[in-house]
Amino acid sequence: MSETINLNLQVWKQSSEKDDGAFEYYSVKDVSIHISFLEMLDVVNENLQKEGKEPIAFDSDCREGICGTCGFVIDGVAHGPMAKTTVCQLHMRHFEDGQTLVIEPFRATPFKVVKDLVVDRSSFDSIIQAGGYISVSTGNAPDANNILISKDDAENAFDSAACIGCGACVASCPNASAALFTSAKISHLSFLPQGKVEGDERVKSMVDTMDSEGFGACSNHGECEAVCPKGISISNIALMRKNLIKTIL
Repeated sequence: MSETINLNLQVWKQSSEKDDGAFEYYSVKDVSIHISFLEMLDVVNENLQKEGKEPIAFDSDCREGICGTCGFVIDGVAHGPMAKTTVCQLHMRHFEDGQTLVIEPFRATPFKVVKDLVVDRSSFDSIIQAGGYISVSTGNAPDANNILISKDDAENAFDSAACIGCGACVASCPNASAALFTSAKISHLSFLPQGKVEGDERVKSMVDTMDSEGFGACSNHGECEAVCPKGISISNIALMRKNLIKTIL
């Protein structure tokens, strides 16, 4: 098996939110199959800069699949073809020599394009902020055995808390719904005693903010779960709806 591959890239280029944008074409030669997708783009950008051309703008930070900063659509799939994998952890060995890849930003009305593949996901911050705080006593941390939490509740809370807020769920939903993201943030506290005090207020406030930010309603397609790099379950959406109905009745 060859250690390198050649690729043809169709990359969305857009100078700002107000620009119409268009695809530009790049030919990439002798890409190591051992590097990540973002490292491949780094190589492309180095070559573009040597040629005096503008590099491709994209978000990245930890490059370890835990921060949620990176993210764009590769051949119609958020984060690319590998399940439960962020684009920074996607390696070039999963692509074929001579393959053409279409790369574009996450498309959603609340995700304004900043430049090229970079989108503004501050609407997620607004949803989290709407969740407020939990009521706990200050001072030294209590002994862990003082608050009994069942194994199922603890595991469900941890599973929900794994959400990194990358936005892939929104990009994959036909309605650009943020229901999976919002429900995960609600669930990881609702399973724990510390999060129950403001639980009713939290779910209503976060859902109201989600709607006001311009996200659509859940489409029930399940694509959000399919592309989620952390495998967040859509069962969280059902739980969010159940809790929301309880606050209304």
